Order: sequence, then C-alpha cells, then structure tokens
Amino acid sequence: MVKSRRVQVLLILVVLSFLLIHFLPCSNNVHVKEKPSPVHILILSSWRSGSSFTGQIFSQHPSVFYLMEPAWHVWVKMYQNSAKVLHMAVRDLVRSVFLCDMSVFDAYMSSQKKKSDLFQWETSRALCSPPACDSFSRSDIITAGNCKTICGKYPFSKVEEACKTYSHVAIKEVRFFDLKVLYPLLTDPSLNLKIIHLVRDPRAVFRSRENTMADLKRDSNIVVGSHKTKGEMGPYNTMQVICKSHVEIYKAGSQAVPSFLKDRYLLVRYEDIVRDPLARAAQMYRFAELHFTPELQKWVHNITHGKGHGAQAFDIGSRDALRVSQAWRKTLPFQKIEKVQNVCKDAMDLLGYRLVQSEEEQKNMSLDLLFAQNYS
Repeated sequence: MVKSRRVQVLLILVVLSFLLIHFLPCSNNVHVKEKPSPVHILILSSWRSGSSFTGQIFSQHPSVFYLMEPAWHVWVKMYQNSAKVLHMAVRDLVRSVFLCDMSVFDAYMSSQKKKSDLFQWETSRALCSPPACDSFSRSDIITAGNCKTICGKYPFSKVEEACKTYSHVAIKEVRFFDLKVLYPLLTDPSLNLKIIHLVRDPRAVFRSRENTMADLKRDSNIVVGSHKTKGEMGPYNTMQVICKSHVEIYKAGSQAVPSFLKDRYLLVRYEDIVRDPLARAAQMYRFAELHFTPELQKWVHNITHGKGHGAQAFDIGSRDALRVSQAWRKTLPFQKIEKVQNVCKDAMDLLGYRLVQSEEEQKNMSLDLLFAQNYS
C-alpha cells in the first residue's frame, strides 16, 4: 500500500515537471518590458530670472512631476547659515525629491503637514491632478489660482504617491551657486540628471529684484551676509555674487570636463526664450526627452503673447513677454545700469550681453545689438 502511494507521488511529480518544462516559458526567453528609468531635470537659475515661467514649461507637461524651489524649506529652517554651508542640505533634499522620497521634508516641516504646506505647491500641475487631486485631468493646463482653490485639502502623502507615477521629475531651484556641488548627483547611478542653466540679463534681474526687495531680504542675507545687504551697495553686492556663480557654473558645464557632464548641461538665456518661445521650448523638451504636444505649443505661444505687463511679481500669467523682458531699458536709471555692469561685467561678457555705454545708447540700441546670438 505504501509502495503504491510512493509510485503515485512520483508519477505526479513527473507529470508536473513535464508541464513546467513544456508549457511554461523559460525565464531566459521571457522578454519582460522593463519600465524605463525616470529622467531627472534640474532647472538651475537665480531669483527674478524667468525661472518660474521656465519651470511652468515643464510643469504643464503631462509626463512631468514638478516642484518649484523645494529647498526654500531648507533656507527657512536654517536661515542663520550661509548659502555655501547649506549647499549639502539642499543637494540631499533635491536628490530625495528626484527619487520621490518625500520623507526628507520631515526635517523641515511639521509632522502634521499637508500637501498645501509645501512651498508653491499650486504651481505644480502634477499636484493639481490625479492622484494628488481628483478635480482636474492630468492632461489639463491648470493655473495655480484654480488649483489652490480646489486642491489644497489633500494629505502630504499624495506628493510622494503622485511623484512615483511620472516618467520625468523636474525641479526648479535658485539655491545652488556651484556646479561642483551637483557632481555627486550627476554620477549617482540611481539618477538620470540633466541640468538646464537659465540665465537672464543682470540689468533686468536687478530691476526686477528692486521691485521685490522685501520678499528677497532673507535670501539676500543668506547669499552675502546681512552686513553686506545694507546701504547703497547692498543690492549690487548680491548681484555680484549671483553673477559670479553664473560664470563658474557656465564654465564648468560648457567645458564638459569631467566627461559625465557631456550632453547633460544646457545653457538657456531667458531673452532667447521670449524672443522665440516655441523654438526654445522645443529645444529644452528635446534635451529633456519630452514630446512637445500641440496643446503645449498653443499654451506656450499664448502665455508669451498676451497683453499683460507682468505687474504681479510672482504671477505666471499671459503677458507680452518680450516687452516685459526689456522693461529695464526704460525704467532703470543709467547710473544704476553702470553699477550693475561693473559688478557683473564678466558674466555679461561670457553670456553674450553687451554693455550699454550711455543713456542715449540705452534707449536706442536694438535687440540684435544688445544680445549676441551666440555665447562666448
């Protein structure tokens, strides 16, 4: 009886083995379609350089999870330190966000945090559509105002949940002053990092900073120290540091040495974006491996060809972008222009911004003369 059962068991095992061998495909022959690695995009810029608008070019893309200046939380929490000291903390936070690990914010935000506690969360289309908010479609063009009204009462956990569903993660950040700080991210095998370095004419930046000086006071203190932000030269001291950082970042990125920077650094001037928005948006999308859809082409055109004057400093609305970008030429006194040119001359020379020599020239110089077509 026992022998008979053993024979039965053996027969069953033989049959099962036959079925496994002949009817289940061998693992070596299975072509499993692997999920492509996410693309990580860092828009690297400085305050009042058109970076919020450039960030929106990426945020509105249905394949992109976008956050605007997440390192704001680091600087608010650790405001007594210098920008150089805070570089490491900012870099670590940016890396975690790229990997959709939002637990990094625990060090800078309340344990009772909500999605709406995240800095400028409403500027992220990804946080205004599923799974972060059910009121809009992921393919919708969503304004920050509409999102803020409807999508604010969701838990913070939705930020990480949403991030993990996108093929691209983009961050706009103004708190890096040295490209070398980012080398560990560029060599990190878990990241596929591409850097878009956005610059703007220092004279336009200075004029815009004057209009938002109170909002930028804490950041300026961190950049140059509170003692250097006071007095007549305070604003110029800050501009000098910002311009110097753009020079160093551009030199490091454009030389493509070390080799891991090759094809992963792109310099873009804001003035070139507003002069030909569709061409420059297409260039940035190609660099980031994104498709420029007809819906996005229409949005880019409309938001840069409106009648607005950009009166709201941090508002990203439809405006005459080219005219707004040149407002400094009519509103900034020549004495201030001379001082900005003096502290930012190296950056202007390197990035193709020509100096204005007189008040008369300031008013009459054409755009083609004011901006070189190519960088040095």
